[in-house]
Amino acid sequence: MFEQLTPNDLELIEGKGISETKIRTQLDNFEKGFPFADIDNAATVGNGIMRFSDYELESCIKIFDTFKDNHTLLKFVPASGAASRMFKDLVKFALGDGTNLDKFPDIKECMLNIRKFAMFSKLQSKMRKEGVSLEECIKSGNYKTIAEFILDDKGLGYQKKPKAMLLFHNYDDAPRTPFEEHLVEGAMYAADIKNVVHLHFTISTEHRALFEKKIFEVVPKYEEKFGVKYDITLSEQKPKTDMLAINKADGKLVRNADGTLLFRPGGHGSLIENLNDCNEDIIFIKNIDNVTTDSQRDTTYTYKKALAGLLFMLKNRIDSALKALDNLSVTVSDVAKIEAFACNELKIKVGMTYFGWTLRQKIAFWQRKLNRPIRVCGMVKNSGEPGGGPYWVKNSKGESSLQIIESSQIDFNNRFQVELVQRSSHFNPVDLVCSVYNYRGNKFNLKNYIDPQTGFISDKSQNGIDMKIQERPGLWNGAMADWITIFVEVPPETFTPVKTLVDLLRPEHR
Repeated sequence: MFEQLTPNDLELIEGKGISETKIRTQLDNFEKGFPFADIDNAATVGNGIMRFSDYELESCIKIFDTFKDNHTLLKFVPASGAASRMFKDLVKFALGDGTNLDKFPDIKECMLNIRKFAMFSKLQSKMRKEGVSLEECIKSGNYKTIAEFILDDKGLGYQKKPKAMLLFHNYDDAPRTPFEEHLVEGAMYAADIKNVVHLHFTISTEHRALFEKKIFEVVPKYEEKFGVKYDITLSEQKPKTDMLAINKADGKLVRNADGTLLFRPGGHGSLIENLNDCNEDIIFIKNIDNVTTDSQRDTTYTYKKALAGLLFMLKNRIDSALKALDNLSVTVSDVAKIEAFACNELKIKVGMTYFGWTLRQKIAFWQRKLNRPIRVCGMVKNSGEPGGGPYWVKNSKGESSLQIIESSQIDFNNRFQVELVQRSSHFNPVDLVCSVYNYRGNKFNLKNYIDPQTGFISDKSQNGIDMKIQERPGLWNGAMADWITIFVEVPPETFTPVKTLVDLLRPEHR
């Protein structure tokens, strides 16, 4: 049982826009924990995952090209993360004696290939200003100094910068950041009928100035290059999605030095609030670090358009079905056709009791099941051990539906669940196209389609305090649990993330 909240606590909570009820729910979650996902089966090709034939691929691209001007398009990019994880090994190396590269094989590869990085020229310039020769450091094997100039503010300051602002790729005219690569991608498939490309980046408060400066510096260049206009908006995770923390030592709420409650960001799933504030009807979602170079992104463009084309086609049929269900003269035969479409193509399962329902009950069921946000999600074949990804998952009502889940949501102590995980064939690269308006042209309130039972408790250390925190899983996990979900296999070439520094030496980033 937790200590009573003080009047000052309640005032702080109210100021953040969090209801006392939600705070009580957070505290209950610490006591009870979150249930694991109840996996019913792995989603595989033919059982929840669609694989395009050549004809279907071309058809969906044509549908996209034909109908995209009838829609408002948005490219939504979660970009709030700092690059600290990317440089974890480099920090350890720099904090050591800086001589034993063999303990850090990835860092050794980076140092031996330092000239290949897009940051090389800028790094060289920064070091020169400090009276240090990068070439001399390479020749003498003084890699510790190089590491320090990459990480610290006296050099590139990459340890504290957001991943969006790091130099990733080399080009003849200038190196590009992931932020710029998303501008390029947006121009290729997300321009509207007026040639305006709408992009939204979710960012951290401390990085806003960097983003605003970069927008001012580079947007005119890319507008001229591609003949488009960019409409770029930024948002931060909302304070009302913050979470309390529990001290592991005494089980009490963690407080700051001044006695106020410590709040932490509520996890990636909190971004559903930011997505809900966007007004476009078709939204592409892709992570900030999943980018490649101009010469290698044709496959990405092809499948982005195909996924959106499939979404257009399904959305049109869903809208027609819902309009038919509104008609008082709808027949048993009409409902049977809608049922076949929903079960076969939208992968919506019905229980055995469904077949004993009256026509009126079936109409009400499909009106509810079809009138939801839709997401078409690219899925990539596993190349390693199976874990989080696309599954058939049962909810608290025993209904099985297609879900994206994380490894943290899986009970690996349950051998039956592990057996189902081992059947998994694909993982989630975060490649989504979403429709967020209903058949009457009204925007869905996306907060109504969250599963509040999804989340996880984890250990964290902050300011010398070992604590337990809770987070909502990714935006595409529990935050979209009650969406109509379609999984489509996409090629591995569409998934080119940069998680560590050495990833930038891979062919897809050359």
